[in-house]
Amino acid sequence: MSLAPRKTNRARALAAATALMASLSALPLQARAETPAASPAAAALTALRQRPPQDEVIYFLLPDRFANGDPSNDHGGYAPERLKSGFDPSDTDFYHGGDLAGVTQRLDYIQGLGATAVWLAPIFKNKPVQTHNGYTGAAHHGYWITDFTAVDPHFGDEAAMRALVDAAHARGMKVYLDIVANHTADVIRYRECPDRPCEYRSRADYPYTRRGGVDGAAINAGFDGRDFSRLTRPDYAYTPYVPAGEENAKVPAWLNDPIRYHNRGDSTFAGESSLDGDFAGLDDLLTEDPVVVQGMIDVFGGWIDKYGIDGFRIDTARHVNPEFWQAFIPAMLERARARGIPNFHIFGEVYDPDPAVTARFTRVDAYPAVLDFPFQKTAVEVASGKTGTDALARLFAADAIYAKGAETAAVLPTFLGNHDMGRVGFFVKQANPDADEAEILARVKLAHALMMFSRGVPTLYYGDEQGFAGAGGYGNSRQDMWPSRTQVYAAEQPIGGRQAPYSTEAPLYMAIAEMARIRAADPALRRGRQVVRAAGDAPGIFALSRLDEAGGETLVLFNSSTAEVTAQVEVEPGSLRWQAVRGDCESLASAPASYAVRIPPLDYLICKSTPK
Repeated sequence: MSLAPRKTNRARALAAATALMASLSALPLQARAETPAASPAAAALTALRQRPPQDEVIYFLLPDRFANGDPSNDHGGYAPERLKSGFDPSDTDFYHGGDLAGVTQRLDYIQGLGATAVWLAPIFKNKPVQTHNGYTGAAHHGYWITDFTAVDPHFGDEAAMRALVDAAHARGMKVYLDIVANHTADVIRYRECPDRPCEYRSRADYPYTRRGGVDGAAINAGFDGRDFSRLTRPDYAYTPYVPAGEENAKVPAWLNDPIRYHNRGDSTFAGESSLDGDFAGLDDLLTEDPVVVQGMIDVFGGWIDKYGIDGFRIDTARHVNPEFWQAFIPAMLERARARGIPNFHIFGEVYDPDPAVTARFTRVDAYPAVLDFPFQKTAVEVASGKTGTDALARLFAADAIYAKGAETAAVLPTFLGNHDMGRVGFFVKQANPDADEAEILARVKLAHALMMFSRGVPTLYYGDEQGFAGAGGYGNSRQDMWPSRTQVYAAEQPIGGRQAPYSTEAPLYMAIAEMARIRAADPALRRGRQVVRAAGDAPGIFALSRLDEAGGETLVLFNSSTAEVTAQVEVEPGSLRWQAVRGDCESLASAPASYAVRIPPLDYLICKSTPK
């Protein structure tokens, strides 16, 4: 393979990083004057902590599937048997060997793509293998936690975690942890259903003050849902117990007491069971209990203190009562500020395409941001040609319902697919079964452009840049970045053609890196106020302006149709002279407030106004 393209990509990555760091010159002079002389690593850390969340491009990865830097931990120190260690690189639902050392070794690759923050799927110690309702799998994803204070041995140890954070910070890159407060691994059992899933038992039918239903014996006298000192027996709905040998399976120790859990059986994901039910059998924490609230504050505050983490993505946010988040989130932000991290980014997973649902969590639950599932659905459908571009206009009009309106919308992580639902490539292929490879590639590029240049914090899902598409859904969108021993992964033909592992010449890698360079070079594309300029009820033009505080305007134009689009687009009256950032842009406005554009099929233009 020629070295010349690699040098070019490294140069481009350096240029992107330089442009982003240049944007940090807005750091107050007083703060810069008070900063003592420091090493380059310390200077990079100081600079990154001044960046607001909307300046980032996040790269989300599963450590188990990203890179294997230390094969000696593949079995995590457990017996080298599939159902004990969970290691089976031929199975989509088992460990494949990736770890934190591998992520550290591949930071060059991530940064070359233009990412400025790495979001790690949970790296806490997990129960390696679980069986529930006929399904057996391993905790490669990290969501079956037993020890909330330690790194899972499949991924490394404290030293590996510290090395990753330090290496990322030295490059000016942030590290976000994926955390879980809703549940732990499945350890608790119920005597009433030893060989089958337990159906959910409601608070009305099985109140906390009766054993086994309203006609049962009185227990927990005086418990009114607030004084948890009076909740002493957990057998109101079921009779929970911890199997022999697992009495001390969880850390911290308070997690081993069944009284700290709801113990009401499996969630149906409707009504109260969405809050109080076990998520696919996982032990559902009693997050109303002050002991649980303070315990989780202590646990995750400890990770901020110990490693200087820059943000949290919070799993299953909608399955926890608002009062928990109203206490937990301010505590985490304060803990971060005390550690010298003023721009700690917290965003919750609220898996719903309706902005009225996601916005509620910023108003009621105190979330500064949530993952933008409404954007994911809308952007992918527009880029796929399934819907008119006015769907995006309606989506952005709904920004007003978030807690601080456009200010909150600006820090919502936007994304196109993930490890649970599937990849953008899969969705585009599914919507266009008769399209050729060139069209699929163009539509996936267009989807990324919609994400990179509109409001919000672009969040890349690892492997999309290599053209991975998969078959959608759980497991099928968690490909190995290296040559896989899993048949379904190895047989896949990536969008844009198969490349060598970690190729920086893959068509989507190069396209995304170009977008990241453009975004890094223009503060308006990261922080500018967004104004929708044009949209229609069929595939075709979508135009938006990003306006900076000085009155500058960056116009971004998308074409979701397979035919060229020509149009007059409204712009600011003072935006008379223009220059091309990407594509062919007219140098002059047609008239004050009107600008002529010509957008190629399935492509985008970026035009920037220039001073008079």
